[in-house]
Amino acid sequence: MSTRLQARETPLAGLMVIERRRLSDERGFLSRLFCQHELAAFGWHGPIMQMNETGTVHKGTVRGMHFQRPPHAEIKLVTCTRGRIFDVAVDLRVGSPTFLKHFSVELSEENGCSLLIPKGFAHGFQALSDDVRLIYAHSERYTAVAEGGLHPQDPALAVEWPLPVERLSARDAAHPLLTPDYLGVAA
Repeated sequence: MSTRLQARETPLAGLMVIERRRLSDERGFLSRLFCQHELAAFGWHGPIMQMNETGTVHKGTVRGMHFQRPPHAEIKLVTCTRGRIFDVAVDLRVGSPTFLKHFSVELSEENGCSLLIPKGFAHGFQALSDDVRLIYAHSERYTAVAEGGLHPQDPALAVEWPLPVERLSARDAAHPLLTPDYLGVAA
């Protein structure tokens, strides 16, 4: 097993914080962002089907909470390459003992960590600094008809955002509050 990538378990089964060992010298550093072989031990299965980069201009901005419904559910590896974020994943796996519970972690260019998010989770983040950049690796391609979202300020989620929530997109602000019907769960 590589010593470049290590996983730290979270209270939500399958959700992992990936820690990297940077190789550094007087020129700078090298950090392995993705290795399918190494990440398989932590829950990544299959190839990368899509990679995306986001830029968030203003501190306090919240993006999310997004997910893809089956059969297009995806594994995500989220990495912050500039600035700092408060990253949040919500367990949407019906029958899971942590159903609708969330986990949060700070990701930053300094700590070099990523969040490995298994299928069946919603994901969102808040920028803790201006000019944030994220890279996402996805195990599935984006499929518009499978898209879903949770309102990031839904009282049922009880996410304690570290800064006042600002600059929600119209789409994210329109996500409904949790109901059994919305999640596809019988009441």
